[in-house]
Amino acid sequence: MTTLLEIKSSVLRQVQACPTFRRRAEGEPAATNADPPEPAAGAWKPGDGVEFFAHMRLILKKGEGRQGLPCPEVLLRSGSPAPAEPVDPSRGLRALTQEEVEMLYEEALYTVLYRAGTMGPDQVDDQETLLGYLQQVFGTSPEEHTEAIERVKKAKAPTYALKVSVMRAKNLLAKDPNGFSDPYCMLGILPASGAPREPGPRTEQRFSFRKGSKRGGPLPAKCIQVTEVKSSTLNPVWKENFVFEIEDVSTDQLHLDIWDHDDDVSLVEACRKLNEVIGLKGMSRYFKQIVKSARANGTAGPTEDHTDDFLGCLNIPVREVPVAGEDRWFKLEPRSSASRVQGDCQLVLKLITTQRDTGMSQRGRAGFLSYMLLLSRLLQFEHRSEEPKASCWRGELSGPAATILCLHGAQNNLSALQLAVLHWQVSSRHHQTRTLDYGYLLGLLEDMQAHWEEASSLPQGQEESLADSFNAFSEFGLRLLRQLRDFFPATNSTAVYRLELLLKCLSKMQIFQPSFEVCSFRTELNADISAALKRGNREWYDRLLNTKSPREQSGPQRLAGLVELADAVYEDLQSCYGIYASLFHSITDIDFFTLTFRQLERLVAEEAWVLTEELSPKMTLEVASGLFELYVTLADIQRFWSSIPGRDSRSLALAGIHGPFLPAVKLWLQVLRDQVRWRLQGAVDVDTLEPMDASSKHSSSAATASLCFSHIQELWARLAWPDPAQAEALGTQLSQDLCAATLFYTELLRKKVDAQPGAAGEAVSEPLCVVLNNVELLRKAAGQTLRGLAWPEVTSGPEGVLPRPLLGCAQALDEDLQQEVHTVTAHLTSKMVADIRKYVQHISLSPDSIQNDEAVAPLMKYLDEKLALLNTSLVKENLSRVLEALWELLLQAILRALGANLDVSADFYGRFHFTLEALVSFFHAEGQGLPLESLKDGSYKRLEEELRLHQCSTRECIEQYYLDKLKQRSLEQKRFGRLSVRCHYEAAEQRLVVEVLHAADLPPLDANGLSDPFVIVELGPPHLFPLVRSQRTQVKNRTLHPVYDELFYFSVPAEACRRRGACVLFTVMDHDWLSTNDFAGEAALGLGGVGGIARPQVGGSARARQPVTLHLRRPRAQGE
Repeated sequence: MTTLLEIKSSVLRQVQACPTFRRRAEGEPAATNADPPEPAAGAWKPGDGVEFFAHMRLILKKGEGRQGLPCPEVLLRSGSPAPAEPVDPSRGLRALTQEEVEMLYEEALYTVLYRAGTMGPDQVDDQETLLGYLQQVFGTSPEEHTEAIERVKKAKAPTYALKVSVMRAKNLLAKDPNGFSDPYCMLGILPASGAPREPGPRTEQRFSFRKGSKRGGPLPAKCIQVTEVKSSTLNPVWKENFVFEIEDVSTDQLHLDIWDHDDDVSLVEACRKLNEVIGLKGMSRYFKQIVKSARANGTAGPTEDHTDDFLGCLNIPVREVPVAGEDRWFKLEPRSSASRVQGDCQLVLKLITTQRDTGMSQRGRAGFLSYMLLLSRLLQFEHRSEEPKASCWRGELSGPAATILCLHGAQNNLSALQLAVLHWQVSSRHHQTRTLDYGYLLGLLEDMQAHWEEASSLPQGQEESLADSFNAFSEFGLRLLRQLRDFFPATNSTAVYRLELLLKCLSKMQIFQPSFEVCSFRTELNADISAALKRGNREWYDRLLNTKSPREQSGPQRLAGLVELADAVYEDLQSCYGIYASLFHSITDIDFFTLTFRQLERLVAEEAWVLTEELSPKMTLEVASGLFELYVTLADIQRFWSSIPGRDSRSLALAGIHGPFLPAVKLWLQVLRDQVRWRLQGAVDVDTLEPMDASSKHSSSAATASLCFSHIQELWARLAWPDPAQAEALGTQLSQDLCAATLFYTELLRKKVDAQPGAAGEAVSEPLCVVLNNVELLRKAAGQTLRGLAWPEVTSGPEGVLPRPLLGCAQALDEDLQQEVHTVTAHLTSKMVADIRKYVQHISLSPDSIQNDEAVAPLMKYLDEKLALLNTSLVKENLSRVLEALWELLLQAILRALGANLDVSADFYGRFHFTLEALVSFFHAEGQGLPLESLKDGSYKRLEEELRLHQCSTRECIEQYYLDKLKQRSLEQKRFGRLSVRCHYEAAEQRLVVEVLHAADLPPLDANGLSDPFVIVELGPPHLFPLVRSQRTQVKNRTLHPVYDELFYFSVPAEACRRRGACVLFTVMDHDWLSTNDFAGEAALGLGGVGGIARPQVGGSARARQPVTLHLRRPRAQGE
């Protein structure tokens, strides 16, 4: 048994906390002497940043295949032949001496020359073909072959025997009254001398073993065998084995009778069995038994047996027994034409030899040993003929080989289990010298398992040989598993399938362990497999380490190799999880992934700890870049473990390794900040401010900037800094650098577009449109990147909410970019101001004889042309912004035109009202443009109101004035106080009753902090109530909460109260003796809703109505 090697785990070195790395003052890094031909982790020089971001893309590309858990379909990329496995000729069966070869040759010739039995359809029946095949196998000359045949022919012929297993019978005739029989078998060999003569056509009779029979000569007792009697059954099961010597294979035959056994009973006992009779047939058998019993009691002769009934017989010529033996059902035959039989009998027949005159037999070599040597010889010969597909050979033997093995196995009386064991022993040994298909080996084990119930019958020598073969194959398989990655690469589907079959073979061997009593084989195969895998992992890692990052090199030289090693370990762990883990778990119940991950992760962590400790004191840009890339891969390894359900990365050796990498990451992020600015500067320098293609509306620099930001976001996600406080500091600095780079880019764009000469007469500048689109694209890209820079907070906040520093940074950047967009939009629309004013002036100067649509047509045509160009050049968001700016320009231009034209006709204002409505419809564009809510807000309301008032008469203006008072609501309700009143109309008296109840919270207007309030009550508008005078309450001295409870009557018709704008106006004043009264506030109450006017008053007192509380207000002065 192979000694298992234990893998000793190395003790991880503890690294002291690194000193805080100060950020150097911002400045350009030192330039290198020469540009490297390909991106590499070097000291990045000032330039256009292309090389730096090309290297960043290489880092990100490695992470593309590290998203989520690997799938076998992705990993299995090749179906090419599997790598060749190591073979060792010394691991096969022992080489034979020349004498042993000659003896084996004669054994094979003896088997062919003295074959007996019938050949099957798949077997070779031609003796010359079989002999010629053996000559090829053993490589003998024709003379030697002829001499060997002659020697074998002179030898004594073998002694043959027939093995008969009587298994069962079915559907026999019922001979007893109870509907059953008590069957038993008598069988023996009929020699040629005892064969019956040819019967005549009418007197056909067959031989029978009937006791006392006078037909033919009696057989000796030793030639007849009898089975047990099976009581009361028509389907007996015997499973009894017999062996009969054969004198002449060509003429001897096996004869078998089945009888119903009947005990001798008295007549009285036979009569007592009447209650066991079943059916009419049973009654007939009952009377027959009565007669037989009566005869047995005195009438029959003593030598004649009349008790047992015949049930059927079989006659099988020995020469018709197949060479390989047979297991079949034979139909029972009658012994004469008058006999009535039915049913079938199952027999297992096999023709064997008991004495063989060969050299091997004379030397006491067991039959299984000679079979094993012959099989090995044939297997080697057959395998050589399959050279092109040697590793895929499944042990398919040619017809002659299979026939010779079948003859030899049958003649040596080898059981099915012995044959299966021998084929496994030879094939498993042969596989170690010349590779076979593992599916063939697994099939041999399954065949052996199917017959393993006969394991107790195995000879001790064969059991020992089988145990040795199991041990040898186990050692061979474990050696392959140690080199798992070499012989079964995860990317090769053929090799992975071979691994699966190998594991099944190793697992299948465990089934046979409990049956070994004499010589056991390896007992803890799973433990051995685990140990082999661990040892193989360590050997693979050490070989990789010595190749990529040998310890003899200096720290900076080893760094790049260690990055490659970490990448190789990650890819290997992906293969372990996606391919190997499921195979080992399902077949051997070994958690291969956990075993490998723990071991490799510990080894990589040890190297990383040692190297970071060595490199920390001599941090350079080159070292920082390498350490950053190394940390990203180590973080990927940790995430890989955490992404598996039920795994906790805190128990890993890599947990906490981020600490030593912090200075390198900080320095690398500073380099990133400078490289981003250089990359943006270079992109803007070569930008022509033209759309990249027909499908995009931004220029090349915006695409470059967006891609840079996307790379930064992906890199931050890959970094996944675990310490919340440190992650917040890194993320905050990175977000600030990103915002600064974004604003830097917009500034570069503005300078570039300002430096370009504008085309004469060009109202819509295409470069400005491109700049606007670039800013919008970058605004979205920067916002998305900032959202992607979120870090785990120390105190977990609501899910989906950005950390406060990041949120503030994002909001400030969005405001700055919105302002930049507004500036560029204003710059773009400013080129259209003169044209717009010109066309608005054209409308104002158009004579009244021109139709409104004709006057407005030039403006609409101009807008249609410019907006069509803007729609082609701007993205949707920017088009909306430009439309809003143009809309405001148009409103201001119309307001300016109205202010410049006073004392004009109402038609003038009507034309501009028509223009305003036409522009609303144009900018709304049936829902495709600006929403109506935004169009009819702000300056539009002011313009629309001015136009409407200019079109009104004096009375309409006065009514509008009062309507506005009714619509107005005090925005500062508590500032000017409130007034409670009650009002109703008495139709019978045709008068309006107004009751002033009280006021509260009036503003103090006197020096003492109080007021002397009174209320003036009047009806308006004046032209509706020309004869009605205002009334007033009493003055309430020194109070801010006066109580009046005074009634006022106004004799007015109800129709006047229902007119548009009719209201009661309450004005609260502060009474002063020595100066004019001070205004405290006012409120208006519409008369349209007063009881008695809107609807007739029905019963009840007017004072029972609920009072109305009016909030006082102060009208703002014009221009406020």
